[in-house]
Amino acid sequence: MDYLLIFLGIVMMIAGLLGCMLPVLPGPPLSYIGMLLLHFSEKYQFSSNFLIGWAVVTIIVYLLDYLIPIWGTKRFGGSKRGIWGSIIGLMIGMFVFPPIGIIVGPFAGAVIGELSDGKQSKEAFRSGLGTFIGFLIGTLLKLIASGMMA
Repeated sequence: MDYLLIFLGIVMMIAGLLGCMLPVLPGPPLSYIGMLLLHFSEKYQFSSNFLIGWAVVTIIVYLLDYLIPIWGTKRFGGSKRGIWGSIIGLMIGMFVFPPIGIIVGPFAGAVIGELSDGKQSKEAFRSGLGTFIGFLIGTLLKLIASGMMA
């Protein structure tokens, strides 16, 4: 049974690392589940404080992953249409042009959203850049958290 738990824990950790770059998979929660599976084996034991601490980190990183791109869009002068455009662009990019669409989709969606709001192309591009930077920061945070759990 231990070998099965260890195997599943490692699989979940790998899936968690992949999920940091693929929005279809929730990276840090999968890594945390992998850590829990390892904890339930006889070979790896973690303290309760350690597990609670990583649960809190997982929740915070998961929430920040959604909030940082919105913050980036607003910080660079984006509007609600730009934010919605980035969300729609991410969804389309995930399915139409994976994996490049995951990066290009939010940027293009934010730019198109800002252009539809009547902004000039320079302002729309700046908003798209903010979305892209927010996406990269969120991905980096997820990779750090999942990598440390692994």
